[in-house]
Amino acid sequence: MSRRQLLVLLALVGVGIALYLTLYKVGVIGVLSCSIGSCETVNTSKWSMLFGIPIATWGLAACIALLAIAMVGSAESRQASVPIARALVAISGWSVLVSAWLTYQELFVIHAICIWCVTSALLWVAILAVSLADLRAVQRAAIS
Repeated sequence: MSRRQLLVLLALVGVGIALYLTLYKVGVIGVLSCSIGSCETVNTSKWSMLFGIPIATWGLAACIALLAIAMVGSAESRQASVPIARALVAISGWSVLVSAWLTYQELFVIHAICIWCVTSALLWVAILAVSLADLRAVQRAAIS
């Protein structure tokens, strides 16, 4: 499996999590399945919205963008594309920063942890690691 294919897989997992949390936030799902932590406390806090849009929806948009770019970048002719690799790093890097800020809010402001949110944050860290490895490999290939 190539790095870009792995990014597609990880982005699909992220889409699933973000979609689940978005559906809860907009009222399609009545109760969150949360065996560890206080997911409903986190997802009903004032920090769960940004500009009137659920944080999970912003995450869903980021996952879909990353998924689309990784899929386009998986084509044979695009495997060595530096701009695509940079876009993947930019989206995943920004998402890690946002996730870190949200985790801070959970721990020190809301005083509750959502296992779905923590899983999403860890997923973004993994996506960033793969994106950085992809960028390094693509830049090495471009120099050769």
